[in-house]
Amino acid sequence: MNGGISRGVLALTILLYEDSLTPQLAPITTGRAAFCVTVASWTLLDIVRMTGCTIAAWTRNYLREILSQDIPSVQLLGKTPMADPTGVPKLMLNARTIPSATTLRSVQTLLQDDSLSGVVRDGDQIAAVVRPSWNWQQIEQAATSNIETLLVSAPTLPDIKADLKLMSFPHEVIAANMDAFSENIGLRVEHSGFPQAQDGVFMAPGARLGQYVLTETSDGPIVIDEGASVGPYTLLRGPLYIGPNCRILEHAAIKDAVSLGHTTKIGGEVEASVVEPFTNKQHHGFLGHSYLGSWINLGAGTCNSDLKNTYGTVNMEYPTGKAATGMQFLGCAMGDYSKTAINTGIFTGKVIGVCSMMYGFVTSNVPSFVNYARLFGQLATLPPEVMIATQQRMFRRRKVQQRPCDMQLIHDMYRITQSERDRFGDEIAF
Repeated sequence: MNGGISRGVLALTILLYEDSLTPQLAPITTGRAAFCVTVASWTLLDIVRMTGCTIAAWTRNYLREILSQDIPSVQLLGKTPMADPTGVPKLMLNARTIPSATTLRSVQTLLQDDSLSGVVRDGDQIAAVVRPSWNWQQIEQAATSNIETLLVSAPTLPDIKADLKLMSFPHEVIAANMDAFSENIGLRVEHSGFPQAQDGVFMAPGARLGQYVLTETSDGPIVIDEGASVGPYTLLRGPLYIGPNCRILEHAAIKDAVSLGHTTKIGGEVEASVVEPFTNKQHHGFLGHSYLGSWINLGAGTCNSDLKNTYGTVNMEYPTGKAATGMQFLGCAMGDYSKTAINTGIFTGKVIGVCSMMYGFVTSNVPSFVNYARLFGQLATLPPEVMIATQQRMFRRRKVQQRPCDMQLIHDMYRITQSERDRFGDEIAF
């Protein structure tokens, strides 16, 4: 077994919790829990499940209903009563922890050493609390108002050294995808057990490669999951993960740390990016060093820039101010349900909210729930009812049933992103 990763840990309980900095990851975390964010083909929930532990989670209130239906195996604090309220979790793990093979090894070590009790820090942030003294009832009561009321006492606990790194801003998700890809794709090869169809190419039963597909694996393997298909005359350059039922169209170039979620349609050129499930980028155009959420559609010819003309490092604009990323290559972070028209051009380092429509050049960050055609003097609010109707049509095309919780999530995302639109003031028409 590679990397010393074992799968035989006894069933223990881990709490994945979202802290007060989770909203800084918006728009990535606007419509999903932080432990459901994909980095280099895995989510933190995936990683923690490999320990064999039972899992509980504390997340933002408006996400609990949809999460209870999408991941029923996870006990959601505040949603379902605890079976043993006087019990104590073995590990409280920050939901912003980078999902990686390194994290898996660290978590297993923390669980297996019964003598460990204290706090793991990433700088001045709490990454984990190991064998806390709080029982489930105390944790649930604190989480009802703010789990930070418990964590405020954590700095008094002893320090434990463990390799757990946190993501605090969208660009750090994109950086983590690149940094963790080599080890994560190795874990993917080991965990999947897929046979090696050709040198460095691991394919699940039912996955298909078209004619004249060029695969380059000198920098890392290519993993193609169940039901995925790759069209002819395509370049695949590893490390690369192609998720279940993903469809890559002919003449595409997918390369260098790309993670494609299930049921995606991908064409053109994609490099060093994460694409979450049910997103379409099926036409020509470039996507690089970026993160795309779910249910996004990029129109034909849509391209993003991931390099400044000066070749300098990229600074990002966030509600908290400018952030120096130290990254020379950095594209965009786009939230769930957003769309681009044909030939849209997205400038370097832009943050695009959820449920927005873009036309022309995207020269600034885009708030959630807007029609954005700024160069033409047009910026208007998109009502949630419009997005719910769009959601219904999209779901129907993919044979997905639209549920009340899906529609409610649109309303909730509109409510919590109002401050994004407020920052644009009178520039946005209502």
